[in-house]
Amino acid sequence: MKYESQKIAQYFFSAAVVLFLVQVLVGTIAALQFIWPDFFILNFNTIRTLHINALVVWLLLGLMGATYYVVPEESESELWSIPLAKFQFWATAVTVTLVVLGYIWMGINPQANIQVLGTNLLNEGREYIEAPRWADYLIVVSVLLFLFNNFMTMLKTKKWSGIQGTLLGGLTFLALMYLPGMFYTQSMVKDQFWWWWVVHLWVEGSWEVIAAALLAFMLMKITGAKREVLEKWMYIEVGLVLFTGILGIGHHYYWIGTPSYWLWVGGIFSSLEPIPLLLMVWDAFRTTRETRNVQNKVGLFYTVAHAIFNFVGAGLWGVIHTLPQVNKWTHGTQITTAHGHLAFYGAYVLLILAMIYVTLPSIRGVKEFNQSRGYHAFWWMTISMVFIVMTITGAGMVQTYMERLMGLDYVSVKATYNLWFWIFRAIFGVGFLVGVGIFVKDYFKIGKEPVAAVSTATQRASA
Repeated sequence: MKYESQKIAQYFFSAAVVLFLVQVLVGTIAALQFIWPDFFILNFNTIRTLHINALVVWLLLGLMGATYYVVPEESESELWSIPLAKFQFWATAVTVTLVVLGYIWMGINPQANIQVLGTNLLNEGREYIEAPRWADYLIVVSVLLFLFNNFMTMLKTKKWSGIQGTLLGGLTFLALMYLPGMFYTQSMVKDQFWWWWVVHLWVEGSWEVIAAALLAFMLMKITGAKREVLEKWMYIEVGLVLFTGILGIGHHYYWIGTPSYWLWVGGIFSSLEPIPLLLMVWDAFRTTRETRNVQNKVGLFYTVAHAIFNFVGAGLWGVIHTLPQVNKWTHGTQITTAHGHLAFYGAYVLLILAMIYVTLPSIRGVKEFNQSRGYHAFWWMTISMVFIVMTITGAGMVQTYMERLMGLDYVSVKATYNLWFWIFRAIFGVGFLVGVGIFVKDYFKIGKEPVAAVSTATQRASA
């Protein structure tokens, strides 16, 4: 670690790791509730809200932590204000905790979601962006403080690199795309039109730009590849991500009452969206092909795995059902859920985990650490996720045929024809939880074990 202020990243990483565990724990409960609806004190709707919102928030915290590590190193300077970064972290952590407690309290006592100053106190009820209005304002303030601190660091030194410029550009895009979710209209069509600016342009726009910047940084740090080459391919990837992803939002506009030209726009640009993701895979393999002497092998492993599963989950599993001729039948089924699970895991979960394994040893001042737990966690999570996605995809195929073609009702299909899919999903969900548990243990032990024990474990893993 070159700069003391890079330790700020560990604050955000630690909070992200805890929320990751919470997200997967409640996700496992949700899977069990498909089999036993009364399994837990909180109903499925509340558990689902916690599952999705915990995912979004811990990924955002992870991206912030990664940025606080990258910007000082790329700027070759300490962070502009360490106290401001700490304040921003604690303010964000308190806000997130209050929002989560509000969701739980509303799940136990729905009448608690009273209106204050014309807005609901605990939950606004808008899918994926349920956070109450007061939390929206606090989140905006947190992001503004975050961007201000990082931009001031760059201005202080006047050192600019393509990686940090792309990273902060993606984060600024992310902040701007949160604003359309802070207003709504009485027209459901208009409300959904703007709502997708947040949901789609985050995950298939700004987050992919951030992923391209972090991928370039990690490959450079691990393999020692030339910055000029990595940045050149990063610009190409980012250009294609924005070209295909922005108008790719059209595949969400097919059936909400928008003009019919969105069928063409969404279909064409959605079919092009896998191209930049495939380029990221090629870039990762091109960079690592000639690299033989890598000390942090588990960091490189997660980095390359992120590129591969980003393409498979976000690219392939997305494009198979985003063409309007297919989406006409599959829209709103478990096939969409399968795409969401594999895409988020490959594109962003593995991205943050890779960034943690690349940077955490430096933050804690160690060169050697036990890498075996990192591999074990990866295989537990990845194998479980692959089977989760396959079972949900199977459930979606049955659902599409039984509901959309044969006309059976949702409950009959869910309870009768898809029962074994839910059982298998719960089993593999527990397997994924085991992998997350191994990772959490590894996170808190890296750099805190005796060197002799680390060396022995590393030798056994390599053998």
